[in-house]
Amino acid sequence: MTDIDLPGEGDTWRTIAQNRYQWPILHAWAKQKQWPINGEMMWITAEDYKDILTAAFEKETNPRIAKGYDGGIVMLGRRTSKYGKKKFAEWIEWLNAATAVTGIKVPASRWQWDEAA
Repeated sequence: MTDIDLPGEGDTWRTIAQNRYQWPILHAWAKQKQWPINGEMMWITAEDYKDILTAAFEKETNPRIAKGYDGGIVMLGRRTSKYGKKKFAEWIEWLNAATAVTGIKVPASRWQWDEAA
């Protein structure tokens, strides 16, 4: 097992269009949903949601859990910039499903997936 995400055989790094597609969704989460931080419901940034949601996405196949400096555990997110096109497409599909289940409304002006794929 490697600690570095690399595109699969025959795959290439995710595209700029794919990267752009995720941000309106993550910003919608940040504007519409508070998240428990240290036991208190708080508004957090799109970047914070990216860390939380990529950790949840990866949990199913490749969790990264570290020991905290002073004990406890830390769930480490992943860097989507290291995803290949195929894995990024899986991430977007998962993100869209999580968004729908949660009831987050994403503006219609977001990038369309067919442009990003």
